Amino acid sequence: MTSAVTTDTSARPGYGQLLRTPGAIGFVLPGFAARLPFGMLTISILLLVQHTTGSYGSAGIVAAVTGVSMALSAPVMGKLTDRRGQSAVLVPVVLMHSAAVSTLVALALLGAPVWALALAAVPAGASVPQVGPMVRARWAARLEGSPLLPTAAAFESVTDEFTFVVGPVLATALCTGVHPAAGLITEAVLTLAGGLVFAAQRATQPKPHAALAGGEKHASALSFPGLRVLIVAFLGIGAVFGGMQVSLAAFSNEIGNPGANGLLYGVFAAGNMTAGIACGAIAWKIGPRRRLLLGYAGLTVAASVLWTAHSMVLLGALGLVVGLCIAPALITGYTMIESLIPANARTEAFTWLTGAVAFGQATAVTLAGRLTDAHGSSYGFLVPMAGTVLALATLLALRSSLAPKAPSRIINSSAGSPATAAPEAPAARVNERGVGHRVPVTVD
Repeated sequence: MTSAVTTDTSARPGYGQLLRTPGAIGFVLPGFAARLPFGMLTISILLLVQHTTGSYGSAGIVAAVTGVSMALSAPVMGKLTDRRGQSAVLVPVVLMHSAAVSTLVALALLGAPVWALALAAVPAGASVPQVGPMVRARWAARLEGSPLLPTAAAFESVTDEFTFVVGPVLATALCTGVHPAAGLITEAVLTLAGGLVFAAQRATQPKPHAALAGGEKHASALSFPGLRVLIVAFLGIGAVFGGMQVSLAAFSNEIGNPGANGLLYGVFAAGNMTAGIACGAIAWKIGPRRRLLLGYAGLTVAASVLWTAHSMVLLGALGLVVGLCIAPALITGYTMIESLIPANARTEAFTWLTGAVAFGQATAVTLAGRLTDAHGSSYGFLVPMAGTVLALATLLALRSSLAPKAPSRIINSSAGSPATAAPEAPAARVNERGVGHRVPVTVD
């Protein structure tokens, strides 16, 4: 059943207005609980494997395999979700993930060789539930064409980053204060419980698009050039996350205070979360493509000076600035999906971006781990610099691919079939400066 909701875009879209969207609270709270473990996974693997092998390089390999496996499986999981529905995919995935992580923990504690740990990391990564993209797909389905979409993207970024504030701190506390395996065990338990609760919220999940009218095939989200450019940008963001995780852990050990790792990474994530809150509260006067380029340029500059820090205070300050610069780029990239990708491929598109972050993080963890083992933490911080510089160059060269397509065709989200839009169609229009008009918005 649908209901018409009038959105007044003359007022600044706010979080209160967003959370009053019918059914929002019902999936927001379980969605947060289900993805909190994601912020614990990589750091828990790093700390456990480093403890059992004595090498950040070995720990980085296992964590990287997990990330690559997740990056490769995430789009497949997203495509299945678009076709079959969120609950149908999520329930078996969380069961598989809990079993795979438990196997990885057992092998690590038994002193298995690195190749065996890497092999066990494949199903552990492949079964990471894509709850974040699923929540974003629910927002996109309920707010299609609404100026509240950037606010929803900002809210989701804040939620993600809150998990990266709490997750690494919690994982570090468990691994250093309870047992080296406690972080991964807790991650598996929380994934199972949170995932099952979120999967039970069936009323707000987007309708599956099992088939298109006339026997047409579903277009892959990857066939849209704008998504491919965004993937490169998100690979660079992943390089920041991965390089920071390894290098901050190594730096904390170098100064004789391993517990500082959680604090330093928490400051970095807190900067990201703070900027995310601000991004959602601002009534932007410039278009999303320009916001992405400006935000990414700031991120590149900030990431390029991390290697110069040689004190905990300075590194914390620089990490805070990097976090502040990530949010605008991350939020804007997710927001652009609504204008670049049709509704029946958006979950897949979101998982491509999430997978790109994971792949960039995995690559960075491997490179930073080897550089840190050989030369110290300062060299590990060169990885975020390299990743963002390359991504920014790609964004600048291919920025024309990020322009929204002319709205000559729309997707009927209930049927999943394309239809020609009438000139007077009531869909919301937002001009290039990001200013909308008062229009009726249909909420499915």
